[in-house]
Amino acid sequence: MKILIEKYKPILIVSILTLLAGFAYFINRSSEDTSAKVDAPPIIEEEVKKEINTEKEVNENTEIYVDVKGEVKNPGIYKARAGERVNDIIIRAGDFTENAQPLQVNLAQTITDEMVIYVPKIGESDSTAPIFETQGNGQSTQKIDINSAEEAELDALPGIGPSKAAAIIEYRETNGPFKSVEDLKEVSGIGEQTLLKLKEEIIAN
Repeated sequence: MKILIEKYKPILIVSILTLLAGFAYFINRSSEDTSAKVDAPPIIEEEVKKEINTEKEVNENTEIYVDVKGEVKNPGIYKARAGERVNDIIIRAGDFTENAQPLQVNLAQTITDEMVIYVPKIGESDSTAPIFETQGNGQSTQKIDINSAEEAELDALPGIGPSKAAAIIEYRETNGPFKSVEDLKEVSGIGEQTLLKLKEEIIAN
């Protein structure tokens, strides 16, 4: 027996080393496969999604104010939310009056802060209706024609109250239409400072 062991000793040693090497390789490979299957949690992606959702919620809940004028049952300033449409505000203002001309109003337009929604009356031509201009930021601003505006529209202008609005109408009925916005200084109570506040919001057609 001892002789046999001595005879096959080199073969036994090689076999044992081969088995040990194979076992070590198997253990190392299994460890690498397990590590490869464990993915790092997508922390950054989740944070980005969270920020986007938060920003969306803030935008949708932002309160804005819209001035509704003309042929609606309850004209005035209304609180709204970003993303609402002109139609939503018209309904909130009691809907159109019987004298309204709704075909000239874009009911699908998205409202913006400080926007003026004007509903013309039947028979009111494009030349007498207030003019809306679009600024660089995409918002619409209203320009009032001082030669055709009613007292309520003039009263809403900055620096103009009921008395000055009545004075403007009285002046144009007595002296004829204004030739330019500068002629407003001819109206009692309207000076250079008041005109500066109005220049961007009025026209004289």
